[in-house]
Amino acid sequence: MTLPTFPTLPGQGWSIHKKPTFSTRVSAHSSGREVRAGLYAHALYEFELTFDGLDSSGVFPGLQSQSLQTLMGFFLSLGGQLNAFLYVDPTDNVVSGQAIATGDGATTSFTLVRSIGGYAEPVSYTVAVSGVTVAGVSTGAWTLSAPNTITFATAPANGAAIVANVSYAFQCRFLDDQMDFENFMSGLWSNKSVKFRQVR
Repeated sequence: MTLPTFPTLPGQGWSIHKKPTFSTRVSAHSSGREVRAGLYAHALYEFELTFDGLDSSGVFPGLQSQSLQTLMGFFLSLGGQLNAFLYVDPTDNVVSGQAIATGDGATTSFTLVRSIGGYAEPVSYTVAVSGVTVAGVSTGAWTLSAPNTITFATAPANGAAIVANVSYAFQCRFLDDQMDFENFMSGLWSNKSVKFRQVR
């Protein structure tokens, strides 16, 4: 099943919030020492967008005709928090020449990853893969499985570097079951807080 994609609308404004979030259980001892246990292997991301202008009447084509109905209809079609969707972050959606893994001669399936700074984490939902190489040799003998797994027909050799170009999105759900739209002028609406978070 293909997940719907969050619409790109010209009335989106500033600012944009993106919060990588971990969950850590902290137990304090009377001595002041702590025991900490991480509950997430990798961060989950939360996003908050604002829309300064949404057209409801079709008379503001620069805001995309009936963009209010597009965003509201998208929210309604998902049942609020109920169903997942894909969000393509315009600042974080592709990596090129990404080191994926190193073959061991037996494993055929690998989770696709992306590096940010010196940190590597699984991509949330793979949109496309290209330029796959094993030990520097281009190959097309692989299949892609949602959300983020590449499987080779033959296990890459022990020590063989697996590299690929990966386009990805974040698999998300809305944080609330309601959405606040403000009609501030005839035919013009805004939404000051559209919140959603990554899910696995």
